[in-house]
Amino acid sequence: METSRRVLLKGGLLATGATFLPGMTGPPLDLRPSAAAQTPLDNPFSLGVASGDPSPDGFVLWTRLAQLPLDDDGLGGMGQGVRRVEWQVATDARFRRVVRSGVSRTGPEQGHSIHLEPSGLEPDRDHFYRFRLDRHLSPVGRTRTAPRSTSVPSALSVAFASCAQWEHGWFTAYRRMAEDEPDLVLHLGDYLYEYDPGFEPARSGNVRSHEGPETVTLADYRRRHAQYKTDPDLQLLHATAPWVAVFDDHELTDNWAADRPGPSTAPGRFDDRRTAALRAYWENMPLRRSAYPQGPELKAHRRFGWGRLATFHMLDTRQYRDQQACGDGMGTCEETWEPTRSILGEEQEAWIADGLRTSTATWDVLGQQVPMGRLELSPLEIDRLSMDSWDGYPACRDRVLASMREATNPVVLTGDVHDAFATEVWADHEDPDSVAAPELICTSITSNGDGEDSPDGSYRWGRTNPQVQFWNDLRGYVALRFTAEELRADYRSLPYVRVPGAPAFTRASFAVEAGSPRLHQVG
Repeated sequence: METSRRVLLKGGLLATGATFLPGMTGPPLDLRPSAAAQTPLDNPFSLGVASGDPSPDGFVLWTRLAQLPLDDDGLGGMGQGVRRVEWQVATDARFRRVVRSGVSRTGPEQGHSIHLEPSGLEPDRDHFYRFRLDRHLSPVGRTRTAPRSTSVPSALSVAFASCAQWEHGWFTAYRRMAEDEPDLVLHLGDYLYEYDPGFEPARSGNVRSHEGPETVTLADYRRRHAQYKTDPDLQLLHATAPWVAVFDDHELTDNWAADRPGPSTAPGRFDDRRTAALRAYWENMPLRRSAYPQGPELKAHRRFGWGRLATFHMLDTRQYRDQQACGDGMGTCEETWEPTRSILGEEQEAWIADGLRTSTATWDVLGQQVPMGRLELSPLEIDRLSMDSWDGYPACRDRVLASMREATNPVVLTGDVHDAFATEVWADHEDPDSVAAPELICTSITSNGDGEDSPDGSYRWGRTNPQVQFWNDLRGYVALRFTAEELRADYRSLPYVRVPGAPAFTRASFAVEAGSPRLHQVG
């Protein structure tokens, strides 16, 4: 590769330009925009660029036009005009070897977002992309096609994260993830938070403020997404590697379940709010056009492969679940144990069972939102369990664990809880020999603010949770490296987030050997 992604990280090719760089060619500019579409005076690429959902011959490319990102109408100062945006894909960062180019149209119906799906590209290769609107040139993004389905890659590096509350800290962890140069980024939910400004103070104090009220309308959600996208560290990570993202609850409202709002949700028509939130999520993430929401539903569960090394099964634990049992509290009741209850819904349960049964990959990775393994939230064995997690749906968990026995090396990746855990999912919580899969749980990017370090990794309720091998309360992410022989997980931590620029360090590392579901601490 002529130009490494470190050139992008240094910022030289990520800066927005006002003119074409050498080699910027494409269709003639005789495709006229609508009469209402004036040339923007300010940078329309203020929200950056992104890519996602890679396949062996392509990926999704994304940008959203916004010269005034926080305008009240949610349209980023772009108004009602329809515009045509030029784009290019090249195999080098200076665009001397352009392999795809074209023009895409967008307007207010799409929130001025663009979702492209170039295809026919070479597999397992870095590509670079950019956009232009009139005299304005976007930042350059780097992405990658997946390997051929029959190939056996030597390695795959993945970084995964969740839970980024704008007010609770700076998104430095996103920059540190970019500096690790992953092949792929997984985001497992709570990409943004819906709250009123100051509604949820961090333990270390809020360091910046949400713009606008609690998100309820489409304009509210568009504006909140735009505010988060203005963060330069988040923009950098989006421009560094392809993302595969799934939502959790805060992209809509806290602890929602299917067609029912969470207990703290503002009054109003929930179907309308869910429709607005999921449409804004699609508009602002590098998702395929086939995922465009149909009313209040966005199909988020999907599967993609990285050759025969790994298959990723991305789950949706929000849209199809039964309502949380026992009033969504911290404790079980008779309702918890009902055999028909599901956190996935019948159709998605069948989908994951079929995918695990037919997989030929070395590693089957379940990317999902809330803790799957049992987690006793007490120093005593009193079944103090979160009804919002898989602990509130034990019959569904048993069915999925039965399906996981069909996979060679299942691994569970989880977000949500704002703490880092290296743990195991036991089929029988009293039997340490019943390990079904390792579960790697990332901490938050910022949510809860500065955390507390635990150098020895001991969990405060370790006596009642023998399956937990490591716990830490600092902010950060998890870096993974898959090979045919093992999976290595590095728990990357930041000492603080209340000011920007924190270093990242590896607090603990674990390995999973192919052929065994057990975790082993290394390093």
